[in-house]
Amino acid sequence: MGLNRRKFTREFKEAAVRRLELGASVAEVARACEVNPNVLHRWRRELREFGAKAFSGPGRNRADENRIAALERKVGQQVVEIDFLRGCLQHVEEQRRLQALTTRNSSTHTSKSK
Repeated sequence: MGLNRRKFTREFKEAAVRRLELGASVAEVARACEVNPNVLHRWRRELREFGAKAFSGPGRNRADENRIAALERKVGQQVVEIDFLRGCLQHVEEQRRLQALTTRNSSTHTSKSK
């Protein structure tokens, strides 16, 4: 028989952290809330690190959010690289056109002067 994990609301977590911030001891709040003191430390850390985004609710794992953010950064970097390479390609194409025009014009001038 497995034990079900308890789920706490955002408000419950914020209230527990608020009690800590008001000077209550971790042990006291842990007993009152019936949670492990390590959980309170984690909640306080998450609230400090993520502010309004802390305790985002079930189904939204912090690791998933971090992975999404990393992938968005990677996509952004790739967009910058693609734009740079498009600019380079455009420059090369312009140089080829100019070279083709100057080669065609110089060969025409040479044949006319003979």
